[in-house]
This record gives sequence, C-alpha cells and structure tokens, in this order.
Amino acid sequence: MNAPSVTTRDPRSVGAAKAQNAHFDAPLKLKGGATLPSYDIAYETYGQLNAAKSNAVLVCHALNASHHVAGYYADDPQNIGWWDNLVGPGKALDTNRFFVIGTNYIGSCFGSTGPASINPATGKPWGADFPVVTVEDWVEAQRRLADKLGIERFAGVIGGSLGAMQALQWSLSYPDRIRHSIVIAAAPKLTPQNIAFNEVARQAIMTDPDFHGGHYYEKGVVPTRGLRIARMIGHITYISGEAMAEKFGRALRRGQPGFDFDVDFEVESYLRYQGDKFSSYFDANTYLRITKALDYFDPAADFGGNLSAALARAKAAFLVVSFKSDWRFTPARSREMVRALLDNQRIVSYLEIDAPGGHDAFLLEDPRYHKALAAYFGNIEL
Repeated sequence: MNAPSVTTRDPRSVGAAKAQNAHFDAPLKLKGGATLPSYDIAYETYGQLNAAKSNAVLVCHALNASHHVAGYYADDPQNIGWWDNLVGPGKALDTNRFFVIGTNYIGSCFGSTGPASINPATGKPWGADFPVVTVEDWVEAQRRLADKLGIERFAGVIGGSLGAMQALQWSLSYPDRIRHSIVIAAAPKLTPQNIAFNEVARQAIMTDPDFHGGHYYEKGVVPTRGLRIARMIGHITYISGEAMAEKFGRALRRGQPGFDFDVDFEVESYLRYQGDKFSSYFDANTYLRITKALDYFDPAADFGGNLSAALARAKAAFLVVSFKSDWRFTPARSREMVRALLDNQRIVSYLEIDAPGGHDAFLLEDPRYHKALAAYFGNIEL
C-alpha cells in the first residue's frame, strides 16, 4: 500500500518539492581566514518569481534542518519540509504571492559543501580539515546564490533561532538588498550559559572513541554515542519545563521503578529515541561547526558591545517574534534587538507569544503566531 501523499492530507501543500544545486567556482574567503576554493549550495524554491523579481523571500534554517522547507519528495512522501505548516499556498508565507527560497548553509550535511564533501586538494572527505564557518559566511554565500538567481533585493529574509541570526545578519551585511527581516526566537548573541551547553555537546562528540579527531569517515565509523548525547542535551534546552511535564509527567514505562539503569521514565525513552534518530542522519563534524557559528555570532562585537551602534547599518523593516516559554532565547533577548532598532528609528514590530512550546515553539502551528506572520507578509508591497 502506497504512503498517502501530502496533497491528500493538506490541500495547501506546495506539493512535490525538488532539491536543486548551485555550484560556485569563485573562492569564498571565510571570516576565520580560510578559503573554500569552490563549493555547492543545495536549495529549493516554491512559488513563482514575478516579472519584477520583487517577491522573493529567503528562508534560513536552524541547526539541524536543511533547504527542505516545505512540501514533500515524490519518492519519499513522508519526508515533509520542516516549516511546511508555515509555507505554502494560502499559508502564512503564501506561495501564491511569494517566491520562497530555502537554502542549506555551507558546512551542513544535507547537500551543500561540508565536512563530508570531497576536499579537492586531497581527493578525500574534508573531515576535520573543513574550516569553521560563521553566520556572516553563510550570508555571503546566500548573496552569491541570489545573484545567480537574478534576485537583486529580497522582499524578506526569515528564520528562527540560528536562521533568525542569518536574517538579522542579512540586514547588516547587505542592507540595500533586503526590505524586511523577520527574526524569530533569537538573540543578538549567546549567553555564557548557551555557549556552555554547546561546549558540553561538542565534548560529548569529540571524546567519543569513534571520533578519530574528526577523520572518522576513512575509518568507516560514526561517533554515534557522542551525537546521541549531544542531541539529548540540545533537546532538553529546546523544550520548556511546562511542555515536558505536560507531555511526559513522571510516567513510568514499566509501571513501577525497575531499580536499574534501563529506561524507567517516559522522558528518558523520548530522549534516547531522539538521540538515536539524530545520530542516524546528522554529521558530527557539522554539529561541531554549526554550534561554533552560534557561539561566535555577535554583531556588536566590533562596536564595543554596543548593539545600537551595530544595528545602525540596517535599513530593513523588522518583525521580531519571541515566546515566553523559550528559556534558551528568552523574550528579553528579543527586546534587546527591538530597543537597538528603535534607537536607530527603524520600523520594527514586536510580538511576544505566551505559548508553552519552549524554543521549539517557532516550529509549531500556534494560531496567534501564524496569523501574525500572515498579516505581516500580507502587508508587504510587491
């Protein structure tokens, strides 16, 4: 029996999506000093670019997602885009009106050039030799993709979490090439606590005996144990305590304590499941680099820590969205950005939603959240 298609379940789906690849031979000089001699960017598009090329919206993804933003794959109808509840005909980001582009950042493991790609200098996977990348590097690579697609100016750039940091950076790196920046569940820089969470996750990976200094590809192994622990640590921080209590409580898998170290509580089972699943598809070298990109992001660093001075370059209008239950990127961090933008007399709208989902709330279908995004996009003139 064939799996049901997304179009059967959701008449507003973009339908079958097709991954595309853009190759660049021009070297990319990275912020850290290294240079990629050439690279590929995986991307998908939904909707149609209008004649004026004024309706393009760039979607930037967070840590473990990809360019597969919406729809499904014809040969894998259960593989639904990570923001499919937001992007599609008649949805908040309406593909009847906008030409939506989802890109996979460099350093990822989903089609763009990354640590598992072949290093042209050696003929082997880059592995540990792949350079550390930054949010600024991703924006530069996305700018080159926009050039290739003939898009001079985006109607908007949107993202959540790490994707939102890219949306913010776009307004700073290329202020004349973006009209609206939609920054969701983000911060202008990580707190020391957040950096600490990332470091513990990296240590779990790097101390795995199968890591081999990052050159595990040639050994034919994967640092599965480290990836599992890294994902478990991360997942705990993405969900609010309220949501975790409601979902799992203190329910026991076996009905009573086992007085051993097997799975007792439902939440333990869930974390192990998430860790196992993550380690089966995500690359450890990618995880190290993406978390470092999170750590390094700080637009105010070159301005003596003055965020208002850093955001003075921005010309776009902004929508900033936060969630009260998000304890990893709290609403206070979003309000820092709003204040800095208002200091520069920029047009900014701010939405703070009392939703229980924690940091992951930006991925969920909260009616207030989606209605607000639909209204914002509906007011963008093309």
